[in-house]
Amino acid sequence: MSGLVTGEAVALELLPARLPSRALAVLLDLVVTVFAYLLVTLLLVLSTSSLDEAAQAALAVAAFLLVLVGGPIAVETLSHGRSLGKLACGLRVVRDDGGPIRFRHALVRGAIGVVEIVMTFGVVACIASLVSARGRRLGDVFAGTLVVRERIPVPHNAFVPPPPPWLAGRFAELDLSAVPDGLWLAVRQYLTRMGQLDPQVGQGMAQRLAADVAARTGAPAPHGIPPAAYLAAVLQERQAREVRRARGAVAGFAPGGAVPYGVPGAGFGAPPPSAGSARPKVAGPAPAVPPAAPVEAWDAPTPAADGENRPRTGFAPPA
Repeated sequence: MSGLVTGEAVALELLPARLPSRALAVLLDLVVTVFAYLLVTLLLVLSTSSLDEAAQAALAVAAFLLVLVGGPIAVETLSHGRSLGKLACGLRVVRDDGGPIRFRHALVRGAIGVVEIVMTFGVVACIASLVSARGRRLGDVFAGTLVVRERIPVPHNAFVPPPPPWLAGRFAELDLSAVPDGLWLAVRQYLTRMGQLDPQVGQGMAQRLAADVAARTGAPAPHGIPPAAYLAAVLQERQAREVRRARGAVAGFAPGGAVPYGVPGAGFGAPPPSAGSARPKVAGPAPAVPPAAPVEAWDAPTPAADGENRPRTGFAPPA
């Protein structure tokens, strides 16, 4: 799914932090660390003035390792990848699989960071971050970590357009169990952004997503249906099934045994039916209907046969 991420689309994976934000976070961390080191050094000079030069040198080396090396390692370990600078810039260190880092990851990053950041004034770290596709420095490569963005702007328009009415119930028998969650996320993000994409880019993404969904379901997409309309109809069918499953699970916890959803009087506290009584046949719940789409430039009202203006769904009916 990484190939579906374009400049106009929403990234489906964790967003790697780039060099400017990382450099600002490192600068803030270095300011705090150097200030702490100077404070500790001043306290050591005042408290060890009676010691000989060898002891003072040993304490100075210990303070350097403790504050400039051990300090960042301890902070990243205890905060699970959030130092003060990263917290201010909305960044976080995670493993390659997205999980929280542990002591060994912070140890490797801190030890290599002394060489590529402190001793080389950040030149090696900048070059490695620019060369890496995900902006990783050498410490991240050897530790198996990645610095990602935690605060991501949320789009204001998260509306998923409903499918056209002529596709209602068209895919009720389709097997959707093999479609992974990542593909559903990609379909939803495409539908929320398709009005903002370039027409050629959006059409290409719709075709690729529709082909992926059809391959997972084992049934080809119906001929003559636009890919975007097909995706909207399949997504609505999945949402309707989740609603029915959730309501059925709630009804199943009723005292006295599971009561089918839709039976009058069924629910918490309803008495169980007797052995000889027949259960009334009630049709299953109708699929959840999404809220009406806002009227936009690509969803303008069109005159109907009865003279009223009704908003379109954004999908054209088949010829």
